Amino acid sequence: MPQTDKQICIPPELPELLKQFTKAAIRTQPQDLIQWAADYFGAMSRGEIPPVRERSERVALSNWAELTPELLKILHSRVAGRLIIHADELAQMWKVLSLPTDLFNSVMNVGHFTEEIEWLKFLALACSSLGVTIAKTLKIVCEVLSSDHDSGPPRIPFSTFQFLYTYIAEVDGEISASHVSRMLNYIEQEVIGPDGLIKVSDFTQNPRVRLE
Repeated sequence: MPQTDKQICIPPELPELLKQFTKAAIRTQPQDLIQWAADYFGAMSRGEIPPVRERSERVALSNWAELTPELLKILHSRVAGRLIIHADELAQMWKVLSLPTDLFNSVMNVGHFTEEIEWLKFLALACSSLGVTIAKTLKIVCEVLSSDHDSGPPRIPFSTFQFLYTYIAEVDGEISASHVSRMLNYIEQEVIGPDGLIKVSDFTQNPRVRLE
């Protein structure tokens, strides 16, 4: 065969790119490496966060086929403060954590979500699969959303609680809008302090707060 003097040009960023890909694959340990590689580079090409399992997630994922508040907290951190997330991206995040596909589809159906998903609504419905009651569901949501990891009890803005409680009660369909309004008015006027935050104990241990 005739030889050619044409040299192959290797992009200077390729070695580092492959190095990071290899490290990510080792950390994540995907069941289907080829599909995961396609998802990884697809996310990179779109400027999205690639499906890499973080080092701190290893212990939390020891029982990773079952949805837990810890896994929801990981999912929330990956949404990274966005209010709206595309269904395909969220489905990929869900898949990376090896969470049940049927549960994802169930939440999508109950919430009547399409391509663009309101993250807080999706999170609330996902938490409802763990909470027997509305109070328990809101407790889990509060723990997932709270940024007070070690500095005290979980707290979230009252405005966020108001949005979540109203939405969950609406989906539940058995709690009147007037009851929801009375409870929210009482909490806002008699319970919430000047910081505008609500603690889990404010709605789980106060005998005058009956969310259902």
